[in-house]
Formats: sequence, structure tokens, C-alpha cells
Amino acid sequence: MKNWLTPSFLLMLSLLVAGEIIVRVGFQRSMTGRFEYGYNPTAGFVENANGTVDLARVGGRHFFPQTFSRVRPPDTFRVMVFGDSVPRAGNVATSYAGQIGDKLRAQGIKAEGINLCIGGNGALRTQIILRKALDYQPSLVILHADNGDEYDDERELKRAENFKSWAPQYWLTKSYLICRIYEFTTEQIYWAWLPPQIRDLNAVNDDDIKIEQGQDAQQRKEWDDHFVKCTAESVQMARARGIPVLLISEARLRFDSHQRPYLDDLGVDDDLQPLLGPGVYFLSMKEILQKTDYAPFFFKDGTHLFPPGHAFLADQIIQKLREEKLVPTP
Repeated sequence: MKNWLTPSFLLMLSLLVAGEIIVRVGFQRSMTGRFEYGYNPTAGFVENANGTVDLARVGGRHFFPQTFSRVRPPDTFRVMVFGDSVPRAGNVATSYAGQIGDKLRAQGIKAEGINLCIGGNGALRTQIILRKALDYQPSLVILHADNGDEYDDERELKRAENFKSWAPQYWLTKSYLICRIYEFTTEQIYWAWLPPQIRDLNAVNDDDIKIEQGQDAQQRKEWDDHFVKCTAESVQMARARGIPVLLISEARLRFDSHQRPYLDDLGVDDDLQPLLGPGVYFLSMKEILQKTDYAPFFFKDGTHLFPPGHAFLADQIIQKLREEKLVPTP
């Protein structure tokens, strides 16, 4: 023991303790839910004394910064959009959530379009965000449904459980500082600093694992079943509060063997049909995008949309809301 108590050891220990204090005290807000990877029930929701709510980029849940009143203002049509990186877009203003608010206000309607989407979120982590957001009295919930992120939810749940575990191999992860250092070995930013040869020797590309497991029929069925189950629970959660729900099924741009473009819903359209009923409405991205010859030009890649694509979706959503008499009259 005496051999350990060298000046170098004591200095290192002091630095670690000081670093831990700095992380826990100086970065307390940004560390909220940091190692729960989207499974913290309130991370990113900052309720202020003046009655407003800030959506913040904290921990493992990086909302676009937005502010709204905790209690919905009278005669205000508050639309909240939930989903992954597709409805999230590059910023609130260009997302269809933001554009719905802008377009309705331009028509003389007091409206808010709030973007609560997080890249990589599957149905379960989306549900956790929805559960908290329902406290803020949305007039309409839009669930942008995609069955392609269940692997991400499963992976991040395992990471969160590991950090909470008291098994000996996870004792060091009780330190926020060590946790953050540990993350560097698994996240893309760290690997991007290293030559591909070293990276390939030390890790398997996460996207490759996702694709490989997605090709397994049994695994794919389990993910699809989980997606439907969680989405159904989210719908029931909103309906229990008397809030209407609009389900939007995601579509991807594909090309056939002759390089002709087509839209693929990956079976989501059929998955969502049993969930429809009183107060639950549906729009298929595949169907509405097929109405225009510009659909291929809306996609910046096979999945994500340029701002004009979001604007087109916003127009189609508003049209649907009018047809169902969900949006107030100007």
C-alpha cells in the first residue's frame, strides 16, 4: 500500500477527483441524462419559473432549442411532432413541424409547430419523449413512424443499463468523467480521428452490424413487432388525454435495376392500419409523394428530405387536418 502513495499517484488521484467535481458541478445541466441515451424521462425539458419550457440540447437527447409556454395559450393550435432524423430535419424552421406553424400563422391561425424529433430514435425512445410532452397540452400529436431505428433503441438501452449496473466491471462507470472518456472509444467522433486501419482492428462498424442483423428474418420480425407495440402504446397514451394523433408513415427513395426511382414504405403503411380509429388519422409519405413528379428531387439522400420536401409534407398535412376538421378556422 505504501508503494502506491507516491506523489505521482496522489497527483493523479487529485486530478481525477477535481475533474469529477468539475463535470458534476460545472456541467450539471448538460450531463442530465447523458449516460441514459434517451431513456431519461425528462432530459431536455427545462421548466422555468416564468411558466415557459425550454427544449435544450442536453445529455443524450439533443433537441433543437425551442421555447413555449407550459400551459397552452388560449385559442392556440399547438402541434407537436415526434420522430427520428427525417422529421427532425436540419433545423426547426425548415422542418415540416416548423413549417406547419408558419403556414397556419400566415393563414391567420394562432399556431405553434414544435419539433421534438431526435435522430436515431426508435418507437420506444420516441414514446418516452411523448409521455413528458403530453403534460404541455398539445392540440395535435404527429407521430412520424419508421421501423428502421429499433436496432438503435436496443443498442442504446443496453448501454444505459450497463452504466447503471453495479457489476464489478462497471464500477468505474459510476464516475461521469470516466464515463465520458469511455464513450470516446465507441462514438464516431473519436474513431474519425484515427486511421481506418487502426479503427478496423479495434471495432466493427456499427452500421454494418445493423444491416447484418436487419437481414435476419427473425430479428427483423422482432423489431417490427416491437415498433408496432410501442407505436400503439404511444397512440393510446395520447388518446387517453383526448388528444388527436396523426400517424405519418415514412418512405424511402429507391432505384430499381434500371435506375428508375420508386418509393418504399418498408411495410410501415400496413403496420399502422390496425392502429387507426376515432381520433387517430393517417398519412402515407409514399402515397402523397407519388402525387408529384418532384418526389425524387425532394430527397437529399435515400431517406432525408431537402426543405422543399418538408414544405410539401407540411402542405399535405395541413390539407389533411382541414379535411378532418382538426385545425381551427382563421
